[in-house]
Amino acid sequence: MERKFVTLDADKCKGCITCMKRCPTEAIRVRGGKAKIIYERCIACGECIRCCPYHAKKPVYDPFEMIHAFKYKVALPPPTIYGQFNNLTDINYVLDGLLRIGFDDIYETARGGELLSQATRRLIADGKAVKKPIIGTKCPAVVELILLKFHNLKDNMLNLLAPAEISAKLAREKAVADTGLKPEEIGVFYITSCPAKVHSLSLSGFVDGVISFSEVYFKLINEMPKIAEPRELSKAGLTGLSWAVSGGEAAAIFGNICFAVDGLENVMEILKEIEDDKLMQTDFVELNACSGGCVGGVLNIENPYIAKAKINALKKYTPISKNDMDALGKPIEFFCNEKAYEVNEVMKLDDDRARAMSKLMQISEIYKHLAHLDCGICGAPSCKAFSEDVVLRGQELSTCIKFRLPDLHQNDG
Repeated sequence: MERKFVTLDADKCKGCITCMKRCPTEAIRVRGGKAKIIYERCIACGECIRCCPYHAKKPVYDPFEMIHAFKYKVALPPPTIYGQFNNLTDINYVLDGLLRIGFDDIYETARGGELLSQATRRLIADGKAVKKPIIGTKCPAVVELILLKFHNLKDNMLNLLAPAEISAKLAREKAVADTGLKPEEIGVFYITSCPAKVHSLSLSGFVDGVISFSEVYFKLINEMPKIAEPRELSKAGLTGLSWAVSGGEAAAIFGNICFAVDGLENVMEILKEIEDDKLMQTDFVELNACSGGCVGGVLNIENPYIAKAKINALKKYTPISKNDMDALGKPIEFFCNEKAYEVNEVMKLDDDRARAMSKLMQISEIYKHLAHLDCGICGAPSCKAFSEDVVLRGQELSTCIKFRLPDLHQNDG
């Protein structure tokens, strides 16, 4: 059964087409006055959640209570979490608070970020990385976007696990060693700021659940004031904390030509430039679907720009890095993605080439007679999408009020 990572509250939806116009993959239609999500096109970016004026889109995530199904529970907090609290002077208050609300251990995903940065630098230095420019794959929404719309860039994608996946593997290993429990008796839970992480981590199998930060936040603010002096729990450095904001990953690729881009519209423009071979001198590109990076995730509490400032303040007296892959005794293969990236061919018109060409001609013919206003009145995000809906999904031509039939009585003399 297909799992949904964004759902619609039909009672709240007014059919206003805001979400339909903002969706980067044209995965939303408005039918019968209500939005409808085409899930096979959805990259779980959360843009529809962010822009809906009626709060009709809801992210799907695992309930906090599911942690109690395990004998030993490990939290994987991302560095974005530290920018969500007012007057926070020590991130150990947050980590100690997580232990107070039900977790038995903490493994910061910032540690996985530091290890991933080191592994990336090593791949580049050894000349074993994919073709340039290398596209970072920390953002699962960007990964899904490339596999859906930019098939030619599959070989540019960095074939390493994301920080959360690396942290989850190491956290479970540590918990088994510390407790003597079986791996299946240990619950490893990621605390997420975006639905795309729910999507990717649920498929990866490295975690047992993905919990919304917005739910954890209200539990933490009740417990953190009770902590007189937090325990020294943090084992992440400046490099790992920087992964929370756009540019943090790119900055850790020391001495190489690299840059960061955030916001889906900007990301798509850069991907087009990479497709056109305009960035061949660049070593590495960091891409973030959310503006500002992960601090811009729709499940966060704080404004992303304020959260970024708070995280930067917390980094002042932090060592550059506290984690080293050699000290862990892990080879580069430990950090690699064992599965090859597979393109999503849902946008392919037909498996049969002749039928696909026939459908393309029909789409082109319909599109030719439209007004090209992209008004959305038909319930599709663009005239091109409407043409596809008519041919592929049986949409009635009459739903376009501007459709112009060819003039069959035109005098061609």
